[in-house]
Amino acid sequence: MVEADWNEGNIRCFGMLMDGRAQVTGIRRRGSDATLLLVMNGHFDLVKFTLPLPQGGGTWGRLIDSNLPDQNETPSFQPAAIYDVTGRSVVLFKLAA
Repeated sequence: MVEADWNEGNIRCFGMLMDGRAQVTGIRRRGSDATLLLVMNGHFDLVKFTLPLPQGGGTWGRLIDSNLPDQNETPSFQPAAIYDVTGRSVVLFKLAA
């Protein structure tokens, strides 16, 4: 993102990737924590969110969708898939290798 993106007044949906594979220290080895994608939609309407392409591959497993309170399974989604994020909701995905 560039500064103009942050100042865009119409942006209402935000996705943040927390890469648990990143190095925690200066030691050259891959991190072993979970990689999570948090998507927050503050808009009143549905937003079509494109799931990112993770380096090294993998699929996105949906852990939480605040619009689907009774979730008993973790469906998976391919990278670059379009996920419908409903208005005023939060979705959390976990990268599966």
